Amino acid sequence: MKKKAIIFGVFMMALVLSACSGGFKADHHYSIAPFEFTNQNNEKVSLDDLKGEIWLAQFVFTTCTTVCPPMMSNMAEIQEKLEAKGIEDYKIVSFSVDPDVDTPEKLGTYLEGFDVPDSSKWEMLTGYKMEDISDLAVKSFKMPVIDDPNSDQVIHGSRFGLVDKEGKVVKSYPGNVDVPYDTIVKDMKALNKKD
Repeated sequence: MKKKAIIFGVFMMALVLSACSGGFKADHHYSIAPFEFTNQNNEKVSLDDLKGEIWLAQFVFTTCTTVCPPMMSNMAEIQEKLEAKGIEDYKIVSFSVDPDVDTPEKLGTYLEGFDVPDSSKWEMLTGYKMEDISDLAVKSFKMPVIDDPNSDQVIHGSRFGLVDKEGKVVKSYPGNVDVPYDTIVKDMKALNKKD
């Protein structure tokens, strides 16, 4: 009887601790390869610079004619919802998948076109080779980035990746259509509370 009481007590403690963790449950723990790229302000941004921050990642490019404009608009809407909930500790990191074309200046102008609530939270990254970003996308985010040899377009994943304070990709969401805005905001809020 005493053994059952101890097991029950341990179970209840585990239940209470899981409830106290803010209810966040990671879907995966993908490690991100170290990087140091250039943002829209010509500043260097590395994985180490982002440690200690919650961030949402996406892969886009400025001459994209399909999924990128809706992804950028959807990310701006997520930011509006984060601000409405009073969530301030986060970054939005957009990796260009067309680094030969997307200069820091071009990325800055592109960002301005989406009327984002707070551009200081955005890191629009470039300054690397195509194979580097393809490697990073596939190995760290499990998303394809493939240069289309028959056009100026790049085939790439359209999901948003949620990265925790340790620099691990813990969840991913549709970024183009059927974006679960409220779930993303809830997850970011819970992840911010988790230490």
